[in-house]
Amino acid sequence: MKLKPKITITDHFDSIEDPRIERTKLHDLIDIMTISICAVICGADTWVEIEEYGKSKKKWLGTFLKLDNGIPSHDTFARVFARINPEEFQSSFISWIKSISNLTEGEVVAIDGKTLRHSYDKSKDKAAIHMISAWATNVRLVLGQRKVDNKSNEIIAIPELIKLLSLKGCIVSIDAMGCQKSIVQQIVEQEADYIIALKKNQKNLYNRVETLFKDAIISNFQGYQHTEHRLFDDSHGRKVTRYYSVLNNVGYLLDLKNEWKNLYSIGKVDTLRIADGKTKLESRYYIMSTDSNAESFSNAVRSHWQIENCLHWILDVQFHEDDSRIRKDNAPANFTVLRHIAHSLLTQEKSLKVGVNNKRKKAGWDNEYLLKVLTS
Repeated sequence: MKLKPKITITDHFDSIEDPRIERTKLHDLIDIMTISICAVICGADTWVEIEEYGKSKKKWLGTFLKLDNGIPSHDTFARVFARINPEEFQSSFISWIKSISNLTEGEVVAIDGKTLRHSYDKSKDKAAIHMISAWATNVRLVLGQRKVDNKSNEIIAIPELIKLLSLKGCIVSIDAMGCQKSIVQQIVEQEADYIIALKKNQKNLYNRVETLFKDAIISNFQGYQHTEHRLFDDSHGRKVTRYYSVLNNVGYLLDLKNEWKNLYSIGKVDTLRIADGKTKLESRYYIMSTDSNAESFSNAVRSHWQIENCLHWILDVQFHEDDSRIRKDNAPANFTVLRHIAHSLLTQEKSLKVGVNNKRKKAGWDNEYLLKVLTS
C-alpha cells in the first residue's frame, strides 16, 4: 500500500489540462508536477537537476506517487512544462495561495515587475520574459504573478493580475508605472486601497500635486490636514534622512473631474543622502485612497521594497533565476511559478531558523523536513 503524505498543494494542481496526446503519456501529469515542486524546493534549478533529484529520491517518491514507468527524463520534464498553459498553472497557484494565506486588514500588497534576463532566445528573436508579481508584505507570500511581453505592457497586465486576487481590506502599492486610472479603478473595485508612486508620466496630476505641496508649505500648512514623520539611517558610510509628509482630504482639489477613483490623500518623501562628502536631495510624490498619517505612509512605502529584497533578490541569488537558460515556449513562465511555489513554502516553514538556501539543502537531505515544508 502506498503512503500518501499530506501534500495538499497537489490538490490545487490536478485540474490542469494535460497538453500531451494520450498515447504519448508514460507518466502521470501530477507525478511530473509533484516531482518538479519537490526538486525545486530541494535545490534543483534545471530540468536535468530535477531528473537527478527524482532518481535519487525514487524510493521515497514511490511511497505516494504512481511512478509506473519510473522517473521521467529531463526531456520529458522540459517538453511538458513547455506546453502546459501558463495561465492555468498560475491560476492553480493563486488558488493554492488563497487556501493557505490569511491577509490581515491593512496588509500592504506590493506589485512590481521583474525581467528573466536569460529567458530571451536570440535564435528565434524572442525577447526576455517579464513577470509581474503581487507580494503580501506581512505574511511574506507571493499572491500571484502574470507574464507580460515587455515592461511597458505592465500597464495592461497589472489590472488583469489584480482581478485574480482577493484584496479586500488590503493596501496595494505600485511604482510609477502603475499610476494609471484603469489600475486605480480596478483596485477600488476589488474593495482595496492604494498607495501609488507618481512621476511625470502623469504630467498634469504630478504638477497639481507638486503645486499643492508648495502652497501648503508656504502657508505653513494652515487649512490642511497635515502630518509629518522622519527617519534617520547612519550605516554603510552614508547618512540618510527621510522626511515623510501627508496631506489628507485633498483629492477634491486635485481631481476636479473625479477621474482618479477614491483619490483622498497625497504623500511626499524627501530623501537627503550624505556620502563621500556629497549631498543629494530627491523628492517623490504618491497618490493615496487612504486616510493615513505620515508614519503609516512611511511604513507602507518601506514595505513596498520587500518585493525587491525578499522576493526578487532571493529568486536571483538563492534560486539563480537570472542565470536560468530555460527558454522554450511556456517553460520560462511555468518554471517561474515552480520557483514561487518553492519560495512560498520555504518562507512559511518557520521551525528552521536559517535562510532559504540552507532550507533548500536541508529539504534535499532530509525527507521528513521536506514533508514539513510541503505541509507548512
